[in-house]
Amino acid sequence: NVTPDQSLGLHTHVMQTEHPPSTSLASGPSSLGVLFFAFMQLALQGFGGVLPVARHALVEKRRWLTMDAFTDVLARSQALPGPNIVNVGVSLGVRWFGLRGVFAALAGLMLVPFMLMMVLCAFYASFASTPEVAGALRGVAAVSAGLIIGTALRMTASPRMRSWRALFGVAAFVAVSVMRVSSVPVLLIAAPLSIVSAWWSQRVKKSRSLI
Repeated sequence: NVTPDQSLGLHTHVMQTEHPPSTSLASGPSSLGVLFFAFMQLALQGFGGVLPVARHALVEKRRWLTMDAFTDVLARSQALPGPNIVNVGVSLGVRWFGLRGVFAALAGLMLVPFMLMMVLCAFYASFASTPEVAGALRGVAAVSAGLIIGTALRMTASPRMRSWRALFGVAAFVAVSVMRVSSVPVLLIAAPLSIVSAWWSQRVKKSRSLI
């Protein structure tokens, strides 16, 4: 005979086996060295932009972040001054290892690319006017634009991007890209409105749950 407690325990075990908790997708790196080499790989693969590679590596390949977590980190990074991927590295480094994580992520992002840029700059002045080099750089720019667009489309898979609050993102895109409004006033207006709307939505949802 199976007691009710044993039945409940067996049911819980089956549910956990069939539906593993989402936190298993956000365990983070195991050490500072792993974090350093992961961000170094991002920097070396991210020709024309690191963010598309970062989303694939952090969310799909290494499974350190869920798509929602990556979207949150990227949103905060874009709201701050400086390169987005640097802000992402700082945010994730602090989350996983504190100040040591910040230095590990930034060193991985900048150390090898800095040395490569120093070497390339020594040769660029001599070959910048060569048509083949100019054509290659234009090709890299086109690929970079395609990668950024692809990343944006992938991020729409997040449930948060399919809610009505995605209208704030659409409005910001239209204002900056179509109407040519500076990103500073758009951010100053859109950020407070989106924060207030999210707070109000959570308050309404909480009040409904109490009814």
